[in-house]
Amino acid sequence: MAARLDPDNVQRAHQSLHHVVAVAPWSDQLLLQAVRQYVLPQITGRHPLSAWVVDDTGFPKKGKHSVGVARQYCGQIGKQDNCQVAVSLSVGTDAASLPIAYELYLPETWSEDPERRRKAGVPDEVVFRTKPLIAAEQIQRAVADGVPRAPVLADAAYGNDTKFRQALLDMGLEYLVGIQPTLSVWPPGQEPLPPKPRKATGRPPKLRQRAPHHQPVLAQDLAAGLPPTAWQTILWRKGTKKKLESRFAAVRVRPANRDFERSEPLPEQWLLIEWPQTNGTNDEAHPTKYWLGNLAADTSLATLVATAKRRWIIERDYEELKQELGLGHYEGRGWRGFHHHATLCIAAYGFLIAERSRFSPSARAGQLQLALPEVPPDWKPRGASTTP
Repeated sequence: MAARLDPDNVQRAHQSLHHVVAVAPWSDQLLLQAVRQYVLPQITGRHPLSAWVVDDTGFPKKGKHSVGVARQYCGQIGKQDNCQVAVSLSVGTDAASLPIAYELYLPETWSEDPERRRKAGVPDEVVFRTKPLIAAEQIQRAVADGVPRAPVLADAAYGNDTKFRQALLDMGLEYLVGIQPTLSVWPPGQEPLPPKPRKATGRPPKLRQRAPHHQPVLAQDLAAGLPPTAWQTILWRKGTKKKLESRFAAVRVRPANRDFERSEPLPEQWLLIEWPQTNGTNDEAHPTKYWLGNLAADTSLATLVATAKRRWIIERDYEELKQELGLGHYEGRGWRGFHHHATLCIAAYGFLIAERSRFSPSARAGQLQLALPEVPPDWKPRGASTTP
């Protein structure tokens, strides 16, 4: 870039560009907001927003000085390793998607170390927050900014967090999030027992209760007890090589997260379960994926499945951002540079998404050829012979 911008002063141009990324005090959040305002009208012209997707992505690192680096789970390599992790919120239609929020997760080992914070330029207001809390704050800002609403999707690292799900309920958002099979739920038609009867003296009991004979069950145990008629094969998308389909069941349950500390039971939600099957025989001994969501009670199984599977768009975002636009190529160590680099990558990605959305699907598939300009009659290609 420096050579292209100023070929006679490459070194100076390089230093200026590095300053813009690593040092200059511009706001990454304001730039992301501007990118969103530019791109969303383009990608929603033919399709409305269908999902808000929460996820995180990891960047493997060798040293210990890059801001936020620690031994933690890295999705890029699928195991615990030395890496940085960033939490993001993307919004998307069935045809395109865009990250609209992006923040580095700062482990406790960093947040509680003043010297490391100072060297990496971590702002004073940044304190330790869990990834679900970071995601909830990103969603809250999107709601405040008036981003068109859509169901929030996330994997079990977020969906298993009771406070995260409650935050979505408090914001009035629909969601369908992954959960672990060990999450406790009340089976269909059941809920915690009413408060204990009032005594002659003292305040009347208000909290719901459980009893030895009246307990919630694990999601995996509920799934194991479903009858064969509860399972249906659902096609949710046609892939490039084959149809994407699997076997699913959905039942109405009540989450049981410490409901004995509440005066009212939690509202009913959908428990969606996937159990792959091929040629009439089970590929897996047990169901493989579970989701919990507050979509309307009359939502069809096909709609639940299609909604849950829309989370794949975040994988496409990260694949293109890392492979095509250099999201993981930042070699600096500071907080500001990390976020500025990612923001510029997302801005470039947003521009490409917006340009791509200007063309119809048939044009993008090569079915529509753009007209080429006519070549002037006296034009000769560079290097051509000047003799007749």
